[in-house]
Amino acid sequence: EGDKQLIRETATHQLNPERYVHSFKDLSNFSGSINISYRYLAGTPLPRKRFLTIGLSSVKRKKGNYLLETIKSIFEQSSYEELKEIAVVVQLADFDSAWCEGMVQDISQKFAHHIIAGRLIVIHVPEDYYPVLDGLKRNYNDPEDRVKFRSKQNVDYAFLLNFCANLSDYYVMLEDDVRCSKNFLTAVKKVITSREGSYWVTLEFSKLGYIGKLYHSHDLPRLAHFLLMFYQEMPCDWLLIHFRGLLAQKEVIRFKPSLFQHMGYYSSYKGAENKLKDDDFEEESFDIPDNPPANLHTNMNVFENYEASKAYSSIDEYFWGKAPSTGDFYGIVFEKPIKISKIKVVTGTEDRQNDILHHGALEVGEKIVGSKKGRQCTTYLRLGEFKNGNFEITDVEHKVLFDINCMRILVTKSQKEWLIIRSISVWTSQTPNQ
Repeated sequence: EGDKQLIRETATHQLNPERYVHSFKDLSNFSGSINISYRYLAGTPLPRKRFLTIGLSSVKRKKGNYLLETIKSIFEQSSYEELKEIAVVVQLADFDSAWCEGMVQDISQKFAHHIIAGRLIVIHVPEDYYPVLDGLKRNYNDPEDRVKFRSKQNVDYAFLLNFCANLSDYYVMLEDDVRCSKNFLTAVKKVITSREGSYWVTLEFSKLGYIGKLYHSHDLPRLAHFLLMFYQEMPCDWLLIHFRGLLAQKEVIRFKPSLFQHMGYYSSYKGAENKLKDDDFEEESFDIPDNPPANLHTNMNVFENYEASKAYSSIDEYFWGKAPSTGDFYGIVFEKPIKISKIKVVTGTEDRQNDILHHGALEVGEKIVGSKKGRQCTTYLRLGEFKNGNFEITDVEHKVLFDINCMRILVTKSQKEWLIIRSISVWTSQTPNQ
């Protein structure tokens, strides 16, 4: 009843400013689901919880329809093992029942075995559950039909998130005109593991709109309430930024390369052209590094907040040190001894191509000494020199006979240029105790 009252108040522009503030403060209490009756158009309730739910909301487009291609891409780019861990929920959010029936038939014919296997569900929310969509606030000087389109989209997404809240541990939102990269689930899992112990609300796997945004499923009820509360205020991708900030994640955490690409040429709004493309997308399975937990340190003079940890992450950031001297180093001490199969280090950036390591070597070490804070290895083995600012080596486990405790980048000759370490990538073969 409270939700219905809130929707009514919002729809009639009578939302009390004090209620807004109260709602912001109590956002953490919005953990209950919204009371809506969903129609199952295809599939049945999931028999068991999965690792990841992929949510799509689709409406009839004036030109082009990419939904079937998007569903196909999700399934084709996943291995048999990965398919066991995902659920795909498609919400047909158009009020044209003939269009919905036609789409359900197409989906049921093309993806029958995925529906039978319980990994594809198609749902619909009757129009009666929607708040008023006419005569809404004309924020940003948007034309009335644009306001109606984006406001309805917010409600569509709120209903979809509400439905998906208990289906899995994590949830990723895609749009209905997206191409996926190969084995995207494995990449997502590695990233989640790499963030273990750190706080996050949203991880981003595409820089476009509402594509590839990952959430903990336990946050979905709050996000659903939030989108409903402010459905007529602004587009959903702007609301998401506010939601993330309200839950105290200040910075964007976005991963490269992107796992999802926008493929639609025509927007679902009035068939307008939409040529947006994510230039960080890579379709082929990129080999995402493991980067096991480690302590990072350097004796170089760090510039501003470009600290050591920023080089050892798949996020779009880097370490930046002032002109290094012979003997300066960047050190990595792994929490546990590991077997390494491959190492790759990239220095410099496109706009600062001279801030590379001009003369350097990469070494791995064993036999740790020292306390928790000052741990380091006593012996090191040199694996090779940097060439043009980069270093890459494979089959490390066949070249290094000991379990590796440390790794370091050593400056072998002073340089006047500053040094950017853009990324350090480590792939493990298996843990020594296996």
